[in-house]
Amino acid sequence: MNGILEGILNVPPLLAYVLVALLVFAEDALFIGFVLPGETAAVLGGVVASRGNVILWIMMTLVVVAAIIGDTVGYEVGKHFGPRLLKLRMLRNRSEKLNAAQDFLRRRGGAAVFLGRFTAFFRAVMPALAGTSRMHYPRFLAFNAAGGLVWGSGFVLLGFFAGNSYEAVAKAAGRDIAVVVVLIVVIAVVVRSVRKSRRERRPGHGAAHRGPDPVPDETPDPR
Repeated sequence: MNGILEGILNVPPLLAYVLVALLVFAEDALFIGFVLPGETAAVLGGVVASRGNVILWIMMTLVVVAAIIGDTVGYEVGKHFGPRLLKLRMLRNRSEKLNAAQDFLRRRGGAAVFLGRFTAFFRAVMPALAGTSRMHYPRFLAFNAAGGLVWGSGFVLLGFFAGNSYEAVAKAAGRDIAVVVVLIVVIAVVVRSVRKSRRERRPGHGAAHRGPDPVPDETPDPR
């Protein structure tokens, strides 16, 4: 795989476009993210652009589109083959991480699709898990597109400005962004718990709704 990565830096421009886009697409659609994190391919695309071999905005566009389409294919795979998919050996061997991803998706919904884009394992499995859980596709697509846009353009630009330091940058970026995502999730859980606790402490919280007291019948006694 390292040979492929190094080769991307020295291939003709058209082939560089194709290889980077295919690697980003295949990460989510075919689960190769377990072998090659997609941000590495995206960073390499930026490095190639920094050398003047390809046009930066075209590389960014291809990476973003490949990320969104790859996630969509992963969603469809999960939707149609969900139970069998979860029995794959490569997923069974990562059951702890898979359970964490499923729990994250249950709690955060569309936000998990967006945030999952920024960590390698979640990025590889989140689209399929969203399809398995039957998340409405328009909702999935909205968060998928937003995540693909931010992630794809961000990592290509990172590679463009990093230049020949791409290896250290790709590794550090993947690790640091994963930490940031975990912190965001933890903060969200804490905020939610605090809000719930405050609601429960409010006077009268949980009391049954009572309508107005009935008006007494003041009709005179006919006697």
